[in-house]
Amino acid sequence: MTGPLPPGSVIGILGGGQLGRMSAVAAAQLGYTAHIFDPKPNSPAAQVAAQATVAPYDDRQALAAFARSVDAVTYEFENVPADTAAALGEHGLPLRPRPEVLAVCQDRVREKRTLTGLGIPTAEHAVVEGPEQLAGALDAVGRPAVLKATRMGYDGKGQVTLREDTDPHTAWARMAGSAPGAAGIVEAMVPFALECSVIVARGAAGEAAAYVPVENRHPHHVLERTVAPAAIAPEVAARADALARRVAEGLDLVGVMGVEMFVRHDGGVLVNELAPRPHNSGHWTLDACPASQFEQHARAVMGLPLAATRRHSDAVMDNLLGEDVHRWHDLVRDPEARVHLYGKGEVRPGRKMGHVTWLLADAARAGV
Repeated sequence: MTGPLPPGSVIGILGGGQLGRMSAVAAAQLGYTAHIFDPKPNSPAAQVAAQATVAPYDDRQALAAFARSVDAVTYEFENVPADTAAALGEHGLPLRPRPEVLAVCQDRVREKRTLTGLGIPTAEHAVVEGPEQLAGALDAVGRPAVLKATRMGYDGKGQVTLREDTDPHTAWARMAGSAPGAAGIVEAMVPFALECSVIVARGAAGEAAAYVPVENRHPHHVLERTVAPAAIAPEVAARADALARRVAEGLDLVGVMGVEMFVRHDGGVLVNELAPRPHNSGHWTLDACPASQFEQHARAVMGLPLAATRRHSDAVMDNLLGEDVHRWHDLVRDPEARVHLYGKGEVRPGRKMGHVTWLLADAARAGV
């Protein structure tokens, strides 16, 4: 692909969740149509897209037909099978972000090594391949610590807190389950002032833009609230911004990435994890910025110049998790609440069913 794809082109999105849904809407506003590929029927993204393919990610015939129908491909979650990305790459399509970026973000060990290689500070950590190694790693890393599966864990899944009285064998069994060949990474618990993230975008021409750092609150290991901007000193915000941009450039990212960080009490910033796609902590940009993270992602994938990342309002965003979605009838009566529901049918504990955003002084209504 040389130059921007013209309006009327088709953006292929692997994954049919809420991130794909909001990306498809943003693409439509720029004159593009979206084709969703997802194994599940009636996915949130398919409900708003022009086309949808329902097939397993390893269905080569369906992937070939999908490839023929789109002009560029992106992902709405980072755990797309590597073989799926490779199969689409065989058709000469631009895949953005590159499959190599996905490979880094799919594996916490590779992610940590990549960050270290870029000179990015992270929590002290050690790679472990069994409970015996875990015991030794804890002697070096110390307790409390967190044991994480190297692959597929998110929203607290595949993660175990290790305290002074935690048995390594029990912790390993909880993390790995019965998965053969499981591996993990143990990270020192960081005594942080707050958790924050930066949504950074990088275009096909190498230009970068970032939204203001935001504070994220995870009282039950799932993001419940984002406050924009984070209440941190200007020099700390500048440090977080610079780290996010360095990651995006180092990975040769094209698209949007969420860079999750810890801010220590002394103002130091550590990078925790990377998400190479629009991020839950960037949903506030839909209502508080002229161009949302989803528009930025569509622009980057389709080769357009990036938009400005300034905000016209401060914001508070709350996820509607599980049964919280039943608050919708009260929220829609609130003229200051910006309600976004994802079209998911089944309500499960902790499942992200939607979100609501308040702007400016209205944030006080959310109890911040």
